[in-house]
Amino acid sequence: MKKLLFLVVLFACTTGQSQITTRIELSNALFKTGDNPEWSKPGLDDHDWKPIKPQYNWEKQGYTDYDGFGWYRFHFELSSLIKLNSFWPDSVRFFLAKMDDADEVYLNGKRISKTGRFPDDPGGYSTQWDRWRDLRIATNDPVLLWDKDNVLAIRVYDGGGIGGMFGGIPGISMPQLKDMASLEYKNKSLHFRHQLPEKITGVLTIKITDPATQTVVKNTSQTISAEPNSDYTLPLPTDPRTRQEIAVSFMENKSGQQLYLLTVPPYLLTPAPKAIPRINNATVFGVRPGSPFLFKIAATGEKPLQYNAVGLPKGLKLDPVTGIITGTLPRAGEYNVQLVVKNKKGRARQDFTIKCGDLLALTPPMGWNSWNCWGLSVSSEKVKASAQALIDKGLIDHGWSYMNIDDGWEAPTRNEKGEIVTNDKFPDMKALGDWLHSKGLKFGIYSSPGPLTCGGYLGSYQHEKQDADMYTRWGIDYLKYDWCSYGQIHGGKDTSTASYIKPYTTMQAALRAQPRDIVYSLCQYGMKDVWKWGHEVDGNCWRTTGDIEDTWESMYAIAFNQTAMQPYAKPGRWNDPDMLIVGNVGWGENLHPTRLTADEQYTHISLWSLLASPLLIGCDIASMDEFTLNLLSNDEVNAINQDAAGKQAIRVIKRENYQVWVKELMDGSKAIGIFNVGEKYENLRIDWTELGLEGNYSIRDCWRQKDLGTGNSYSSRIPPHGVSLIKISR
Repeated sequence: MKKLLFLVVLFACTTGQSQITTRIELSNALFKTGDNPEWSKPGLDDHDWKPIKPQYNWEKQGYTDYDGFGWYRFHFELSSLIKLNSFWPDSVRFFLAKMDDADEVYLNGKRISKTGRFPDDPGGYSTQWDRWRDLRIATNDPVLLWDKDNVLAIRVYDGGGIGGMFGGIPGISMPQLKDMASLEYKNKSLHFRHQLPEKITGVLTIKITDPATQTVVKNTSQTISAEPNSDYTLPLPTDPRTRQEIAVSFMENKSGQQLYLLTVPPYLLTPAPKAIPRINNATVFGVRPGSPFLFKIAATGEKPLQYNAVGLPKGLKLDPVTGIITGTLPRAGEYNVQLVVKNKKGRARQDFTIKCGDLLALTPPMGWNSWNCWGLSVSSEKVKASAQALIDKGLIDHGWSYMNIDDGWEAPTRNEKGEIVTNDKFPDMKALGDWLHSKGLKFGIYSSPGPLTCGGYLGSYQHEKQDADMYTRWGIDYLKYDWCSYGQIHGGKDTSTASYIKPYTTMQAALRAQPRDIVYSLCQYGMKDVWKWGHEVDGNCWRTTGDIEDTWESMYAIAFNQTAMQPYAKPGRWNDPDMLIVGNVGWGENLHPTRLTADEQYTHISLWSLLASPLLIGCDIASMDEFTLNLLSNDEVNAINQDAAGKQAIRVIKRENYQVWVKELMDGSKAIGIFNVGEKYENLRIDWTELGLEGNYSIRDCWRQKDLGTGNSYSSRIPPHGVSLIKISR
């Protein structure tokens, strides 16, 4: 049997001594679609299996649109060389990256782990696509065949969309200090955590600097001893209004191995709202004749606020206490209204246009979606709690209005009439919708044109009209329609664009037959250049990419590759590079703070606003921290996204270490994002002539909401992966 063995030997110098770290890389595997328990056995003849790279999903390697079971097999010799100079010799680490969606792992015929659930398991299919598979096996476990041939067999089930192994090269090694311990800065404290069953001692060094002034704020070293399997916590406050860098190192006494942490604590740029009223919603709203009208005036200011709408057309009424406008408009037309909000400190006015016609979502939808935090564990209680938190934390006053349920709400079977019904997690969908509407919030839901959703729940295939009818009865305002298992119906044989359009046309007809407006969000990952034809099926927004993850690599690859779609963005037709990945995310019960740095999060929100992308919060709002709330409450940044002109920014400058994007706004001004995509601070100067402009412009810092004077250029010192977002006008 040919062995797929890669043994990497790295020599490093630590505290003057030469050390050897060894790792067996499993960079090649054998693969076969289908399912057979015999495939777990080490003696299986797999010579006719196909080679595959486990670091890439199987769709990228010739298995397009394949959903179901697939098996990976790795043959390797478990060399005892990996035991040399091990920090913790009692166990072996099997790093298997990630798997989409559920999996079982067998070593030499013995099952050693299972993650997620398969369709036939009790409780039904459950995805764990975002969880790292990082296993430990005792060194003396007989399942490990030292210096002999071993077989690792992995059974993976994909319920829809991308499938298989991904996220890194699997490997086998002995745990080192970095595998058993970690440094983290969280909640204004430094945490040193370790999993060792014994006390660990070493030297902890901390240095805090202000890069803007290049001054050292703090520089200390101390010896610490952490109890077995513990979290050693050290309070470490920083200035929340200043960008500071924290550099930490820990050197373990016995081995000399070190841990490092370089982080930027969250820092706040958005000023607190003033006591005087300010109106923050978009200046235009679309509705169809005869459809229920629901719009909440979004305004900040010292409470209580009083609301008024001068020139409100017949058929609509305003609640002066809540600011919620309801009713219906019987005829098409354009209605100019002046919104007025006042309190004891003053009043604010806004010219507001209601366009009663054919187009919805005249500005990109702003709200929340359950997927990036709750995944398939979403429930009515969690949605209601998130909505209440959106209200209590004031996000509703900044224009955030959609509350969208993603996958996981459907019952296993339809009722006797063939109608879609909810599972036990959603006992009364209409009551939930009514409650959301009473608060001025919109209500969104999820389905698939296939027989099953990506999570293995019921889709809308051959029940499109029935499902749309039910959405109307529940009061649904938004539908995310995800390709998922329609790939099995499609089969991939017909590669024409028409075959990809077909399922979305069917649901379009069902939605347009409803007596209410339902924003139509197409989710098929950009196949067949959906931005070119999405409007033909009356799509209001369409995903241009695969799923985003909370990493710089994922966000960068998606966000800075939206230039081809730019000409197709316009009011009611929005390119969607996926949901926001700020706050506590996790795609299930195990939430974690986003892995984006503070600088990367400012870049994330800035670019999504410039791109006129739908803004859908993906985190648990109830646990939202001060930084995330500050990030999402900047009305000048949100206004760039909600600008009534509906234009997507154009990339004007692209260099190795920075990019400049420019968006034309309704009032003739321009929003400009200067992005440092490099790994170090950059002092950048942009002359307006480089952007095709001439003369002097007034300059405003959008994040700090601060005027910067007038000039024919702009200079800024921008941190790595950071942004300077400005607005220029005459």
